[in-house]
Amino acid sequence: MSVIVIGGGLSGVSAAHTALDLGCTVTMIDKSAFLGGNSTKATSGMNGSATRTQKAMGIPDTNEIFERDTVRSACGKKTGDAWKAHKYSLGKIIAHNSGPGIHWLQDNFGLKLDTVERLGGHSHPRTHRTGVGGKFPGMEITYTLIEALEEQCKKGRAEIITRAKVNRLIVENGKVVGVGYTQKGKDYEKRAGAVVVCSGGYAAGGLFKDSILQKIRPDLMGFSTTNGTHCTGDALVFSESVDAAGKDLEHVQVHPTGLINPKMPNAKTLFLAAEALRGAGGLLLDREGNRFVDELQTRDYVSGVMIKHDKAPYRLVLSSKASEHISWHCRHYTGRGVMKNMTGTELAKEMGVSVSHLEETFSTYNKIAANNNCPYNKKYFKGLPYGTSDPSVHVAVVTPVVHYAMGGIEINDDGNVVDKKGKAVQGYYAAGEVTGGVHGKNRLGGSALLECVVFGRLSGENAAKFALANSTAGSITASNGQGSGAAAGGAKVYSMEEVAKHNTEKDCWVVVNGQVLDVTEFMEDHPGGAMALFTFAGKDASEEFNMLHDANVIEKYASECVLGTVAGAKASKL
Repeated sequence: MSVIVIGGGLSGVSAAHTALDLGCTVTMIDKSAFLGGNSTKATSGMNGSATRTQKAMGIPDTNEIFERDTVRSACGKKTGDAWKAHKYSLGKIIAHNSGPGIHWLQDNFGLKLDTVERLGGHSHPRTHRTGVGGKFPGMEITYTLIEALEEQCKKGRAEIITRAKVNRLIVENGKVVGVGYTQKGKDYEKRAGAVVVCSGGYAAGGLFKDSILQKIRPDLMGFSTTNGTHCTGDALVFSESVDAAGKDLEHVQVHPTGLINPKMPNAKTLFLAAEALRGAGGLLLDREGNRFVDELQTRDYVSGVMIKHDKAPYRLVLSSKASEHISWHCRHYTGRGVMKNMTGTELAKEMGVSVSHLEETFSTYNKIAANNNCPYNKKYFKGLPYGTSDPSVHVAVVTPVVHYAMGGIEINDDGNVVDKKGKAVQGYYAAGEVTGGVHGKNRLGGSALLECVVFGRLSGENAAKFALANSTAGSITASNGQGSGAAAGGAKVYSMEEVAKHNTEKDCWVVVNGQVLDVTEFMEDHPGGAMALFTFAGKDASEEFNMLHDANVIEKYASECVLGTVAGAKASKL
């Protein structure tokens, strides 16, 4: 029996692997050129309670404590026990399945996830990532599962269809038995025993007129977004045919630390400064050089204070000790041109405040950390001491940015899509940001990747069981994979002077490990967005590329972009 998975982010590949483990074949359909989606951009990590990693680090976390933190955040309750009266089954599911989700990734895919950080709103450090040698957790986890799925494609158990936009569900006898989609201007149908939709949210709506976001939250249309252009809420539209219910659609998360690139201050799509930077001890300062908030409060709270405080530009500042704790992130952001490394006195000069005033801000913070009497009720302090004499401070200009849609299609405790009468839609399941009701008013940092894994596995399991029980026809006929062909390295030799001339959005070349690539047509397909490539227009991007990617990425996904090599360099087989 076959299961169709719509969307190739972490929730989608988690659902696919779970269905495969139960004996189904899988067809994955994604409208982008490559799998990964927003999952690859997650930079802080994945939450898990009562895990082996926490136990090894002596952290006394429990599922019950995590559940309490999740429900408090969802209900907007910062104190008291009002959460106890709130029936919040999806919050309980995500918390109590978080540890098994971490262990599933460790045991089945070899992911280390051997260190944890405390993010805003968490009672314990529980946001997992790989320590030494680790990359951005979202990229590391998602690509590992994608590569494993590609191996299943080679065995004929799965197929991946890209650049294909699903636009309708096929329903027969009250059951969802397939989808209709458009690829390269042609319409196709694909049938299966069940369908799992994991196509992401609608938080990129601010980039488009007449979007779902504009209809639901017009007040957010002026904000930039961290989302790719694919996050337009397509599933909310095609799910109307089965009368799928919406849940919490008005709850859209504004993250406090979108990274402003000084060279592109008006960009509508921004990189995100990982919450782990604040977890490592990072401070938020206003334009006058003052702290104004507990940096480790929940995202909605910190963003709200920033907007109300209204003293931009805001800066995220990490001391040398804080930077050392999360050095890979700092190196990456610095390479992207959205973070600077400077001395404490240089920071004062850049901000236009006196060194003595900035020193007073830092000195006050050191004292309240020692006495645990922060006026903003901050309880957890790392990265100390702060001071203008610090020779290596990492600094980024940040702004609140539309980040995540908590609302979406309603599901029940089995991951089954629910219609407006509260009845499960047979054969139709959902997971990830496309769903609503998991996070309520606010999502805790580190729970996006967790939601993908927990509900991806849950929906994949129940979709597979439904398909097997109902014996609906559906099989794999072909696998188009994600790209093929050898790179054309060596076809022609270019000087760096020639490469440097191609530095506009309409004519963009970059160099990677000795190869010259024309990425002009590839920019919008890049999972990280056009800015990820345009930052290096006419330049050598090898260092940043190698920080994030494995050696075979260009050969697999962008071999058609290779023009030749740089003079004096040997072509790498990528």
